[in-house]
Amino acid sequence: MDINIVFAILVGYILGALPLADRISRRHGIDIFSVGTGLAGASNVRKEAGSFSAVLVFLGDLAKGSLTVWCARILGVEGSWILIPIAAALLGHSKSIFSKFRGGDGFVTLAGALIILFSYLGLLSVLISMLVQLGAQRMFYSSLFGVVIGYVSLVALNIVFEGNLNLVLGFGGLFSLALAHAINGHRRRRHAIEWEEVDQKAGLK
Repeated sequence: MDINIVFAILVGYILGALPLADRISRRHGIDIFSVGTGLAGASNVRKEAGSFSAVLVFLGDLAKGSLTVWCARILGVEGSWILIPIAAALLGHSKSIFSKFRGGDGFVTLAGALIILFSYLGLLSVLISMLVQLGAQRMFYSSLFGVVIGYVSLVALNIVFEGNLNLVLGFGGLFSLALAHAINGHRRRRHAIEWEEVDQKAGLK
């Protein structure tokens, strides 16, 4: 493996692993891993620590992905190879060495990478995703529904404007990993809440 790719992977992981949501939430006395979905991301931070904190986390996570692609390109990593450093950033975000290998789903970090990789098509698909999430806030798993629509939009836009479909499909693999991690986090937290309710009812008897 080319030494530049190795450096790009290390940079990607470190950038992704920066525990922004964890540190910002702790300033409010909140352990983000034990509340809400249990994921360290902007969505969970918004629900538990407020909108301002969520905006900071969102912008920081977006920068993680963008900087990963930027640094990889500086190191000469191009084409489909650039997906490897992005995968490292996703791994760092979901399994951060700075927070005991816990983290978030990585969707915003992927969005940052997506915008740099696909330019205006990437930005448009991210905006579509955000609009869908805002419109479906009352739906369970609304954030996951929004990112699915965002990726579908990315595929459609690249077909219409004859973009790099190979890169889009490769990006879909990373998206699928983030989606699986997010669904698992939501399910695990939901089960934990159900067991807490059972314990509370048992305690009342």
